[in-house]
Amino acid sequence: MSTTPIQFHDATVVAKANVYFDGGVISHTVLLPGDLKKTIGLIRPGSYYFTTGAPERMEIIAGECIIKIDGGHSESSFSSGTHFDVPGKSGFHITVKSGLCEYICSFLS
Repeated sequence: MSTTPIQFHDATVVAKANVYFDGGVISHTVLLPGDLKKTIGLIRPGSYYFTTGAPERMEIIAGECIIKIDGGHSESSFSSGTHFDVPGKSGFHITVKSGLCEYICSFLS
């Protein structure tokens, strides 16, 4: 059973979207009690590269993606109910082959 939340309580959502790659990736920032910050968003079909400042956990809540984390030797596939962690001061390639991939990104610093 997945522990991915289906809703957030006592949250503030920043209305202005974070738009990357000409709209290929779009997210919104969610601020939670205890200075917790997350983003929730979607990724359209394509291949994208992101860098990280702090460590991140990406929980896939719908769809599927293929990930290759910097320094890793192979690609891995992730689908709804799974997650992957990315070290801080690193980066990852993410590919969505079809449909939409929806995610929650948690900043782990």
